Amino acid sequence: MREQKYILENVKSFELKDIFDCGQCFRWNEQKKGSYIGVFGNNVLNVKKQENKIVFEGICEKDIQETVEDYFDLKRDYEEIKDKLSKIDHNMKTSIEYGQGIRILNQELWETIISFIISANNNIPRIKGIIERLSKEYGNEIEYNNQKYYTFPTPEQLKDVTVEEYRKLGLGFRDVRLYETTKMILEKKVDLDKMKKNENTMEVREQLLTLSGVGPKVADCILLFSDLKRLEVFPIDVWVRRVMNDLYIKNEDENKVSKKQIEKIAQEKFGDLAGLAQQYLFYWRREA
Repeated sequence: MREQKYILENVKSFELKDIFDCGQCFRWNEQKKGSYIGVFGNNVLNVKKQENKIVFEGICEKDIQETVEDYFDLKRDYEEIKDKLSKIDHNMKTSIEYGQGIRILNQELWETIISFIISANNNIPRIKGIIERLSKEYGNEIEYNNQKYYTFPTPEQLKDVTVEEYRKLGLGFRDVRLYETTKMILEKKVDLDKMKKNENTMEVREQLLTLSGVGPKVADCILLFSDLKRLEVFPIDVWVRRVMNDLYIKNEDENKVSKKQIEKIAQEKFGDLAGLAQQYLFYWRREA
């Protein structure tokens, strides 16, 4: 692996904060001068914005341009998507204007599964801390700019880790779930390679739900935020329930709003772009 640099000019729909702080990823951290450093796969990248340029530099396993284009979903026309969604209603238009720089990353499936199991009933600083400790303990070390970074451990690197060892990393009740899911994947009870090739989203979702610690919301996050990239999926958490109720359902008690109600509206209004609509609405409501 070697240090590489790649510069994108005049790219639209690309704002660092919108991408890295919208809740889809946990291994990107803002630096003092406004850039973000992240670890994904066997790569460590620093991403910064300079006027109309996005500068990527760091350690890349493969060609940096190819890596960046794939990971940041650069071949998808987000301007066209935003234009289409903005025409749905004023609420959607407003949320897109707020989070206009969001892109859905193509994150590696295995890492996304484990990360969102860890995310259950957890806050972002704590999720990041657990993932960092897990990577430092069991991943591979990469040195960049005199700093040490750690890759997310593979299933094979976790095969002998005990529940007690997970507990020491601060996983809490998730320790058993991480242990069981790792075993299921190592034993091919759930085959991630086959899952990636299966175009039937509901079948893939059912497979994900067999994994320990994966409920409906976590399964939908995995479907949307991993390299499975199912943009029609609409993950529902407390923020999404709130914004969908406030804007479209208007029940006095938002806790009485059912997941089915929300999914029905999302499907009718947003169709096969429901996942992207969810991200704009979620980010707008949580941040603004």
